[in-house]
Amino acid sequence: MNNPIKFGTDGWRAVIADDFTFVNVRFCAQGAADYLKQKGLADRGVYIGYDRRFASEDFAAAAAEVIAANGIHVFLSPKAIPTPFVSFGVISKKTGGGIAITASHNPARWNGFKFREETGASVSSETSIEVEKHVDRAFNANKVKSMPLAQALQDKSVEYFDLTLSYLANINKLIDIDQLRRAGLKIAVDSMYGVGSGYFKTLLSGSSTNVIEINSERNPAFPGINPEPIAPNLQKLLSLVTEQKADVGLATDGDADRIGIIDEKGVFLTQLQVFALLCLYLLEVRGERGPLVKTITSTAMLDRLGELYKVPVFETPVGFKYVAPVMIAQNALIGGEESGGYGFRGHIPERDAIPAGLYFLDFMVKTGKTPSQLLSYLYSKVGEHYYDRIDLHFPEEKRQAIIKRVREGEPKSIENIKVARVDTQDGFRFILADNSWLLIRFSGTEPILRIYAETGDTERLKRMLQFGRELAGV
Repeated sequence: MNNPIKFGTDGWRAVIADDFTFVNVRFCAQGAADYLKQKGLADRGVYIGYDRRFASEDFAAAAAEVIAANGIHVFLSPKAIPTPFVSFGVISKKTGGGIAITASHNPARWNGFKFREETGASVSSETSIEVEKHVDRAFNANKVKSMPLAQALQDKSVEYFDLTLSYLANINKLIDIDQLRRAGLKIAVDSMYGVGSGYFKTLLSGSSTNVIEINSERNPAFPGINPEPIAPNLQKLLSLVTEQKADVGLATDGDADRIGIIDEKGVFLTQLQVFALLCLYLLEVRGERGPLVKTITSTAMLDRLGELYKVPVFETPVGFKYVAPVMIAQNALIGGEESGGYGFRGHIPERDAIPAGLYFLDFMVKTGKTPSQLLSYLYSKVGEHYYDRIDLHFPEEKRQAIIKRVREGEPKSIENIKVARVDTQDGFRFILADNSWLLIRFSGTEPILRIYAETGDTERLKRMLQFGRELAGV
């Protein structure tokens, strides 16, 4: 039997009870334990957390039983927590690594196993390959060490450790929470039935600011939505913002490492607009300086901001496993990607929806502007930029044919504008002479072909996306 465990852009994800089973999670944990031993990190322990998906707490317990049986101390979260908490736990407890049981924004029938480096960052491609080799050995040998959780707790090889208070204390160091509480904002929050539930309310309640939260209960079925904070999944929040005359809407994905934002008019701000706005906030309102790190699917607006504020901009392939090492090496101000995940200096080298949402609120309060006014202000500096993405499911056997079709059909111009450069480091990205761009690439976590485009005109954006779809033939 072939090993179904393959690490993608951010860990291993699979369908629950199909490939995502207790047996396979234990193989993952054994591989992680063997990797830590090989690297001399085992004596530092491991932090393990989990989300609200079906049986996540049980899968986390299974992983803890294996790690502990391998003689590695486990700090286990006593409750479901955002994935960024795992990174924070790795840093605060100085462990050799971390494990998060989560499938992030994937549909309800999926779950996943994410491993974190000793820096708290997503594992690099090199580390991912090494861990996967250890997992493969455990799978092929059908050999896993394990012990009952009750026994591990009794002998203290596993201990419950709640990070909530220390995490919130660190958030209070990043931003003036009291000022946000007194700002008198009406904020609509959609937790999308995920682990982001309650955090904005806890942080911001107690004065004149009012937080209205929906989809805050645990429901592993994610009824009526896919827990990814993009416009098609946020219709209930869009309606709530307009009905309640809220100042802004915030949405967190299933594991609360991604943010979605709705303006005061009930209009979804794209992830690229939010990324650029957060950069503008840090550079102008806070007056901070440092490199900006983006993936190839992110906005050209960052390049313009880099020019205006005289800070370097670094570009990576898709995935925070590429963003985080550059953030650490360059002491970057911010790192982000098109998915709506942003990480910040002084916090963790990982995506985190909580500080991202709070920084956006602070941008509103400090400038006295509404979200739509902030966007207009951004455009006054960098020009109008519009972005969208099409996700297309495809049969896996068609992958090579799609690649061949795009490579052979490489255009010299799009929309009568010359293709100035072709980038193939992660898919096929066509960068036009006016800095518009079109990207065709496969998802690293799902059998989906994604087509992205950014340009200065909404109608042209639609035509570029259609051109990309025709080029791929899907």
